[in-house]
Amino acid sequence: MSTAEQSESEADLFARAVRELARRTRFPVAFGGPFEDGVVNVSTIVGNRTRSLEGLRVQPLRGLGGRAMTELRPRMTNDYRRSQVITHDYDGFILGEGLRTLLAVPVIVHGRSRGVLYAGAWDHASLGGVATAPAVQVAESLASELRIREEIDRRLRSTPATVSTLSPGDLEELRESFAELRSIGAATSDPELKARIESVGRRLLALSGDAAAPVTGPVPAVRLSPRETDVLSRAALGATNAEIAVSLGLREATVKAYLGTAMAKLDASTRHAAVARARRAGLLP
Repeated sequence: MSTAEQSESEADLFARAVRELARRTRFPVAFGGPFEDGVVNVSTIVGNRTRSLEGLRVQPLRGLGGRAMTELRPRMTNDYRRSQVITHDYDGFILGEGLRTLLAVPVIVHGRSRGVLYAGAWDHASLGGVATAPAVQVAESLASELRIREEIDRRLRSTPATVSTLSPGDLEELRESFAELRSIGAATSDPELKARIESVGRRLLALSGDAAAPVTGPVPAVRLSPRETDVLSRAALGATNAEIAVSLGLREATVKAYLGTAMAKLDASTRHAAVARARRAGLLP
């Protein structure tokens, strides 16, 4: 079972996005789904009066959604029945629900469509950007979450289950991966994703084993906060306070404060000593 299947499936993410689309726009009907096996499977429908939209499967280039998916940009019509810029392959579904105004927004990940979100109204709705902007924001938020999940899955697949000895190059790559995962975790508010990222981070720490250089002197038993770990993992790669601030979306003064508290907890007088002690304590790879 993949890590995506262990938490929310892709269909679940689209379902949540459709509900958010209905909440944030003035359209009474919202629906959509992921792009699978060459078609968009409309898996979630909110606000519908009939069951006409059930079973809708949209191909690239076909209908309003297929055009949006191919052109990688939102498409909208205020008179679906009379529109001459789209094919009408799906009139039975759309007109069966009685929709006149229809907006289709593609969910774009790494330059390709991963699905489409729709919003519709039974009457003529001249909403323009008032409706399009929040719909695009919902699609972009979903795309960002899909990108994060893909990166986590990629790192999980590429990380071996056990490692006996790490070369200096392998260890550096592991440390960079750990720092990047901390940055990804800092960028998401999804608690499930954060938990998965923490799990991968612990796995990377376990892989590093005793590969870090030994440190003389006692190492205090400490517990760094997530932000202190984020900052220290970047400092371990030689990043400056300014560079750490940019990568984590923090102010430089905030970065300095987190480094200070981490150094105090680790009883270290410099950031380099703090990194070394954190590695010896198993807090960093």
